Amino acid sequence: MKILTVIGARPQIIKAAALSRAVRNGFAGKIKEKILHTGQHYDTNMSDVFFDEMGIPIPHFNLNIGSGKHGKQTAKMIDGIEEVLENERFDAIVLFGDTNSTIAGAIAASKLHIPIVHIEAGLRSFNMAMPEEINRIVCDSLSTMLFAPTETAINNLRNEGFDNPKTRFANGKNRYIFHSGDIMYDNSLYFARIAEQKTDILQRLSLQGERFVLATIHRDNNTDIPERLTEIVESLIEISDRGYKIVLPLHPRTRKLLPQNLSDNNYNKLIDSPNMLIIPPVSFFEIIVLEKYSKLIMTDSGGLQKEAYFFEKPCLILRPETEWVEIIKQNAGIITDANKELILKSFDEFINVEPNFPPLFGNGKSAEFILEKMLDVLGK
Repeated sequence: MKILTVIGARPQIIKAAALSRAVRNGFAGKIKEKILHTGQHYDTNMSDVFFDEMGIPIPHFNLNIGSGKHGKQTAKMIDGIEEVLENERFDAIVLFGDTNSTIAGAIAASKLHIPIVHIEAGLRSFNMAMPEEINRIVCDSLSTMLFAPTETAINNLRNEGFDNPKTRFANGKNRYIFHSGDIMYDNSLYFARIAEQKTDILQRLSLQGERFVLATIHRDNNTDIPERLTEIVESLIEISDRGYKIVLPLHPRTRKLLPQNLSDNNYNKLIDSPNMLIIPPVSFFEIIVLEKYSKLIMTDSGGLQKEAYFFEKPCLILRPETEWVEIIKQNAGIITDANKELILKSFDEFINVEPNFPPLFGNGKSAEFILEKMLDVLGK
């Protein structure tokens, strides 16, 4: 079986590591994988370095799309992916998550009647104002094989009618839904064992033995709206004023927007706080170590919410909703949105609490399960 794996954003590169590792270690004689990088993220520390760190094969195809408006960026990706699919015969295309690279791959493959395998299917925030929500719903609708990481995701797909037996794809194939567990859990288990050997970030930031907070802010509706960004930043400033060190890796775009969307007073307080460690984007191994040794995580990232759970850290979710409702139901996370009062109240509740973290995301062998089912369904 010959598959094309499409990646473009940082989380997809990480997820692809688990799949490529499983192909290499257990399916080399049965599955041939080629990788296409759309170039959606092109910052070296957020993209290229991951291939070296995690042993992912260098992409066979690189579209070098770069950033841009959603429509223009996605259109370029569809065109580039379609050309690759037309030039080579693939038995399936593998797509991760909910980025523009995901929806572009789904549209290009569906028009050519190439089976689509969607990993992280069934996630729903139910917020149609999120570009990611649109991307994941469209990709789910076009996919032959849906691999859902949690029972909640399975239920979402069933509630939306994705298990309708009348659905048919090219060559009469049905749609298949599987509860696979979370492929990122595979990576967290695998790389947690070696991450500390690969980075000295705790030493460089003088964080050994510190009760520090890890915070990330990157979503447009937080960075681009001054009122929301102000609420979050004022919360961080107050927490740092209480004596907690805060590690804040900043995407270049977020760093650029801070002085534009904050008052001079808040911007200077943020930059000048002795307990605020504002650093460039970190590598995958560095973020693992920071997650592992932090006391609490504050984020608007879907991926970091899960990783907080994997490493048994309470998480404040700086969004009005989450796709990972299991974290909330387990009382391991609190949705605070960009509300300063709620952020500080939730921080006080969580900072000295150790929630329970039962295994909700599989057994760490999701990639192997996915490849086995692909052979069963598409190899016929």
